[in-house]
Amino acid sequence: MGFGNVGKAFLRLLISKETEIRRRYDVRWRLTGVATRRNGWLADPDGLNPLAILNGRWPAQHHSFQAGNAREWLEHAKADVFFEASSLNVHTGQPAIDHIKTALDLGAHAISVNKGPIVHALSELTALAREKGKKFLYEATVMDGVPIFSMFQLGLPATELRGFCGVLNSTTNVVLTEIEKGRSFEEGVRRAQAIGVAESDPSADLDGWDAAVKVAALAIVLMNVPLRLDQVRRTGIRELCEEKIRSVRTSGMRYKLVCRAERRGDGVDCSAQPELLLASDPLANLEGTSSAVRFDLDVFGFSLVEHNPGIEATGYGLLADFLRAVSG
Repeated sequence: MGFGNVGKAFLRLLISKETEIRRRYDVRWRLTGVATRRNGWLADPDGLNPLAILNGRWPAQHHSFQAGNAREWLEHAKADVFFEASSLNVHTGQPAIDHIKTALDLGAHAISVNKGPIVHALSELTALAREKGKKFLYEATVMDGVPIFSMFQLGLPATELRGFCGVLNSTTNVVLTEIEKGRSFEEGVRRAQAIGVAESDPSADLDGWDAAVKVAALAIVLMNVPLRLDQVRRTGIRELCEEKIRSVRTSGMRYKLVCRAERRGDGVDCSAQPELLLASDPLANLEGTSSAVRFDLDVFGFSLVEHNPGIEATGYGLLADFLRAVSG
C-alpha cells in the first residue's frame, strides 16, 4: 500500500536478496498486489512482475484485477503479508489504521512504516493481531532499519526505560547542515528532497510533527504509557534564523531538532523542539541524514547511531519485519 521511495527500496531489496532469503530462511515470495493513487488497486494472486513495476511498466488494466477498496484488493491478492507505506496522517493515523485492521482481519501479517497507527491505535491493532494469530510490526517507523522495537522486546528483558533523547528526523538535520554550509533554508529543503528523505510537501518534518510522532511512538511502545500526540511539546525549525544557525556553528555550537522523553510518576514528559547543543554533546556531531538516540534504563544507558542512511535503510526495516513475521 503506497509505492513511493520506501516501497521501491523495499522491493529492490527483496529482489537483490531473494537467493539469500530462500537459502537462509526458506522463504519464497511473490508480489500479488500494489496500490497507488495513480495506478489504483492492482492485484494478481499469481504474481505481478516486480522488475517491470520498478521500471514503471504497469500491467494494462485488462490484464490485472482492479479492486475498488482495500478489502477487495487484499482478498483478490490472497495476501499473506501486507505492507502499509501510505502517507502519514499525524492527527488521526487514517486511512492506514483501517488498512491494517482489514489486513489482520483477513489473516495477513501487517507491517507498517507509518507511525500514525502506533500513536493512535496501538492497543487495538496489537489485540487484533493477537486474536488472529498474526503479527503487527513497525520497526521501520523510527530510525529506519535500526532494530529499536525488536531490541527492547527480545534483547532487554526486565528493564525499565526511564527516558530517551535523540535526533530522529533526517530532513531537519539535512536542512540545518546545509544552512551551516552557507545555503538557504529553501536550498536545504531541496537537498533533502533530492536525496529522498523529504516529501514533496515537507511540512510534517519542518514543523516538527514527524519528530513529535516518533517521540510519541517510542514512549507508547517502550515506556508503556497511554500518550496522546497533543501531550508532546512541539516546535519546528522554520523560525530559526539562518544567520544565527551559521554564527553559533562557528563558535562550536549547533542547532538540532531534539526529541526527548522523561518518565514523571505515572506519565511521561515529552518534547520535540530545536535545541542549541554544545560541541561536546554527541547529538551535535550528527551530519546529514544521520540520526541517534540515547536510552536511559534503570540498569544502564546506551546509545544508537545511524550513520547517513539512505532510503534503502527504511526499506530494510520492512524487510527485517517481513522475515520476523514469516519465519519466526
